[in-house]
Amino acid sequence: MSVIPNSAPRRSFNLGNAVAGFLLQPELPFSQILTQDRIARVFARHGGTFGRTYTTAIVLWAFMGQVLRDGKEAACQSAVSRILSFLQIAGDDEADPDTRDYCRARAKLPETALHELASDVAIEAEVQVDSKHLFKGRHAKLIDGSTFMMPDTIKNQIAYPQNTAQKPGIGFPIARIVVVLSLATACVIDVAIGKYKGKATGETALLRQLLDCFECRDIAVADRFYGNYWMIALLIARGVDVCFRKHQARRTDFRTGKRLGKNDHLVTWTRPKRPAWMSPEMYDTMPLEIVLREIRYIIDEPGRKQDPFVIVTTLYNCEQVKQEVTIDDIAELFGYRWNSELDIRSIKTHLNLHHLRCKSPEMVRREFWTTILAYNAIRTTAACSAALNNVSPRRISFVSTCQFVLSAWDMMASGLMAIEKVLGYCLSRLKQISNCLVGNRPGRFEPRVLKKRQKNYNLMMQPRGELKARLANGDNSFETK
Repeated sequence: MSVIPNSAPRRSFNLGNAVAGFLLQPELPFSQILTQDRIARVFARHGGTFGRTYTTAIVLWAFMGQVLRDGKEAACQSAVSRILSFLQIAGDDEADPDTRDYCRARAKLPETALHELASDVAIEAEVQVDSKHLFKGRHAKLIDGSTFMMPDTIKNQIAYPQNTAQKPGIGFPIARIVVVLSLATACVIDVAIGKYKGKATGETALLRQLLDCFECRDIAVADRFYGNYWMIALLIARGVDVCFRKHQARRTDFRTGKRLGKNDHLVTWTRPKRPAWMSPEMYDTMPLEIVLREIRYIIDEPGRKQDPFVIVTTLYNCEQVKQEVTIDDIAELFGYRWNSELDIRSIKTHLNLHHLRCKSPEMVRREFWTTILAYNAIRTTAACSAALNNVSPRRISFVSTCQFVLSAWDMMASGLMAIEKVLGYCLSRLKQISNCLVGNRPGRFEPRVLKKRQKNYNLMMQPRGELKARLANGDNSFETK
């Protein structure tokens, strides 16, 4: 990754500088995933060159810096101050500290380019990851859904309405997402975004938009919400195996079907009636029945759920997978599903995805995809560190990697470091990142309760304007309990 010399003018800030802090230097693993040439090609296809000061490179650099930080460091004014600092180092201190030009330039970043870059980073990291981190040599992909909120503006409310149980002006607009993640690298492979409620906005409907991100011989791992006949049939048609928890509405009887062992048998599901979302032509192409393997197991560990887990899977044909897949293997594979919860929590908590800041739906989506791009770049940096130091990418702390990247980013992008020292610096940092391990905590479990007491204020039950009018009339009875 190129670094500008000390005497470089402002215009030499390029797309390589925008990602220099991720330590993906030449001669290192994964170094070809997020290069200057790749970013330039993507933005050339979708557009993205703006003005004299706010070029694509510097706006992308500042925007990614915003989503990787929190608090006052995530504000647009903070992003502009970092840009001004760089320009002053480059010999130009004439730029305006007003944030309006930066915000206008940020609004010109093509959403499609950010989406393509984020997905490409994840897919190529998945291809390059060491096979020892795969499940029996196969790529497992985790599926889960979540939501995020955004500012309560009219435009956001039209595109992503709030919960219908709340009165207008009280709640926040909510978007629903379904995420496909790599089990090996923890990168986000793709995301479908929809409204919180409405026709074709459920998680299974959104997942149908993501089927193209599954390749033949992949394994899809998800909770029981996704384990319906249609989703399984669609994945099987693509050559994808499934490992889903069985939906609680389906009856389980291990005395039926073809017995494979204790709590292990084959069952046949028959095609149900055509759902409203499916066309008659598509319905005719669906198989009349599918054969699935059902297993049941109980996790006998302190602090874990003691309810039996019933898993439905297509991992039963030994000739297909070239090796035996036991009940313990399937239980272990489904146990990894919890990683999707942790990965989404990392994005929402540490990258502030739980409540985005932008005030229009178009900018909300740009902020969303910039966040996913930054997240995948952090995860790829962790994978690079793992490959160099022989550890699993998932063992490396996401938060620690993010902190190391941020500490290096501004300095490397500014060109204050001599080029001949960059590789050694990156190797040293990647070694330090590999020592920040998490996940090996035997015997740890925590109750899901809150210790910190909330403030003694009531929930908002009227729009803000009405409450301000009451305050103006001397009525503050709604404020405290």
